[in-house]
Amino acid sequence: MAMYRKLGRSTDQRIAMFRSLTTNLLKYGKIETTVTRAKETRKFAERMITLGKRGDLHARRQALAFVTEETVVSDLFETIAPKYAERNGGYTRIIRVGPRRGDAAELAIIELV
Repeated sequence: MAMYRKLGRSTDQRIAMFRSLTTNLLKYGKIETTVTRAKETRKFAERMITLGKRGDLHARRQALAFVTEETVVSDLFETIAPKYAERNGGYTRIIRVGPRRGDAAELAIIELV
C-alpha cells in the first residue's frame, strides 16, 4: 500500500502538479484546491520552508530543484522562512470550504500560518 495519494495521475504529472501547487502557495500565501491535494501539498510546502530555515547553499539548490520560480525561492529564503525561525513545523493551515459547484469535490483553502 502506498504511503501517499496518487490522485489518479501518473508519477510525472503528479510531481508537476505538486511543484506547481507548492510554488503558488509560497508565492501567494494562500490557494484554494481540493482537500486531498491540500493535504499532500502541505508535505512539500513544509519541507520547502524547512529548507529555507536551514538557509545554506545546498538547501537553496534543493529548493530551486523543486520550486518552479527563482523569485519565489529567493522570497522563501529571505522573507518567508525567517518568520518561522522559532516554530518547529506546522507552517500551513487547511480550512475546508465546502463542495465545488461542478462535481461536488470537497474544497479547501491551504494557507501559510
